[in-house]
Formats: sequence, structure tokens, C-alpha cells
Amino acid sequence: MTNGALKHSYTVPCASPFRSKVEALAAKRKVNVGDLARSVLLVLPSAVIDSYEDPGEPGSADRETVVLKSGPAEGRPWRRKPRLQVRLPPGYEIAFIRKALALALAMDGGALTVRLADGNQPVKPTSDQAQREAATEELERLRTIISVLAFEPLTLGVRNRDEALHVLGFPPGAEPEARTLKAKFRMLATIHHPDSNYGSHQRMSQLNQAMEFLRNNEG
Repeated sequence: MTNGALKHSYTVPCASPFRSKVEALAAKRKVNVGDLARSVLLVLPSAVIDSYEDPGEPGSADRETVVLKSGPAEGRPWRRKPRLQVRLPPGYEIAFIRKALALALAMDGGALTVRLADGNQPVKPTSDQAQREAATEELERLRTIISVLAFEPLTLGVRNRDEALHVLGFPPGAEPEARTLKAKFRMLATIHHPDSNYGSHQRMSQLNQAMEFLRNNEG
């Protein structure tokens, strides 16, 4: 992939309940389904995602009826497999995308925990005590990470390129690629969004200001 801005629309067949859960999670997080998949791709190695169980395609009786909007059969009903439309860079297998979305559901529901200190491996809780210990450990790690990633809000807002870079965690004079900027913004936004446990309206506002400044002053 040579251009991080290129996107491909994937049609991902999946069971109706799985589709409903993914769409509900995307709505809760105020993102699209592609953002859910990308968030997993950002924090987990491909090998970990690929080793996760594939939720699979819908069963033979699991179909939805749609009305065709174009072509010779326009206006006719058509029974098809339930599906999700996911926009991601080209090159991914459909099963791999389903696995990434299944991991997003598992992590959101607490069935899996990502431990950043041991290679981002998802860990299944083995008992209530183990789960509490893992949650406490994870919380401390997150607090440490957030303290490193959190920037001191600028009193006068973002006024120049170096200030925009500072807000996004880059040194003055840096020339990050567009895809690197977007990835850093998404990571910081998941932490500083007001809906998160560690959210901050002021920091989120300055993240948006920084990205807007850099977009408007490219080149």
C-alpha cells in the first residue's frame, strides 16, 4: 500500500446478530464500522487478529430481503446474505476483517483485555480474582500511557505549525506523513474524547484544531 488515503469498500457477509452488535457498537462509539476495524488493526499485530476465531458467514437460513435499485431487475425483491460495508485500505481478506470486528466486540464487552506490556496479546480472564488483578494492572498501565500522551492544553489555542505538532505529540519542525498524522490523531482521540473515561473537552478541541491547521497548511 503506497497511499494511506486509498480506501476500498469491502462487503463483509456475516450473521445478522453479529452485524447488529457491530453496528450498535459503532453507534455507541460515534464512529463507522471501518473505524472499529482500524482501531483493532492499530493496536493488535496481524498475527494475533488472524489467529482469532472467525465469526463466519451467515447460515443458509439467515437472509435479508432488499429491493434492487438499478439494472434489469430494478424494483424486484432480492434475498441476500446479511452484510457489513467496511471501508479500509485495499489488501485485506474478508475473514480477517470479520475477526478484527469480533475482537472489537470482545474487547468492548470485557471478554478480552489488551496488555500493552506483553506484546498487545489479548488475554482471557481465567477467574474473578484474575480479572480484577488484570483490570487493576491494566488501569495503572493506561494511566501511565495517558500521562505520557496527554499534552498541556495551549492557553491561546493552536496558532502555528509547531504548536499543532506539539498537540499531536511530534517535535517542532517534524514532517510526518499524512497517514502517520491520522493514525496519531485517532490514537489520541480515543483517549481524549469527552466520552472516554479520561476524556477532556479542551484537549479534544485542540486535537481537532491541530489537525485542521495542518490540513489547511500542507506544503
